[in-house]
Amino acid sequence: MKKRQNVTIKGTKEGLVLHLDDTCSYEELKRELDQKLSANSRTQDEKHLIPVKLEVGNRYISEAQQEELKNLIRQKKNFVVDGIVSNVITREYAERLMEENEVMTVSRIIRSGQVLEAPGDLLLIGDVNPGGTVIAGGNIFIMGTLKGIAHAGCFGNDQSVIAASSMKPSQLRISEFLNRAPDITQTTEKREMECAYIDENHQIIVDRLQVLIQLRPNLNRFEGGH
Repeated sequence: MKKRQNVTIKGTKEGLVLHLDDTCSYEELKRELDQKLSANSRTQDEKHLIPVKLEVGNRYISEAQQEELKNLIRQKKNFVVDGIVSNVITREYAERLMEENEVMTVSRIIRSGQVLEAPGDLLLIGDVNPGGTVIAGGNIFIMGTLKGIAHAGCFGNDQSVIAASSMKPSQLRISEFLNRAPDITQTTEKREMECAYIDENHQIIVDRLQVLIQLRPNLNRFEGGH
């Protein structure tokens, strides 16, 4: 009877993809992985690093186990870890994802010295006065006047946007990019509902709200219940 393979190696143009069985024991899996990588490394050109991606299916891999598998791969002469993909996530991570994808709606005025924070998108019905600050992990939408500080994508999402009925901020921040007291309009044209976003040159641009339809189509993710 042919022995079942717990580790299947597939070569791609990017490197190696290792499919790891999610029903055997972790120790058995690790042992077979070590054996197959050792055999495979002897057939590779040691001058070139081979990216290795692990696909573990429905197996939960703890952080300690992830480090153990990464170290096992790094011990081979010409392999480098490209990532570990699992279908399973922790409850804490799932809850954080839910928070980051929720829209927090607040109706109030953010006065000088006050800070309003949201883990995901923020919809503020009210003004942000000078000295006030709003911070969000996602997008910021202000149904009022922004005269204080707004920081969208604070966890590193540079696709986040800031929109306000009246855009007169003292500072705009998106991800790690910052723009102090931007020149909102180059003309005397009066605009209603403006937005700020990061362009391809990593600059914060302020423009009319309608440009987001083409620039950020993912803002439609809530349409149709998605």
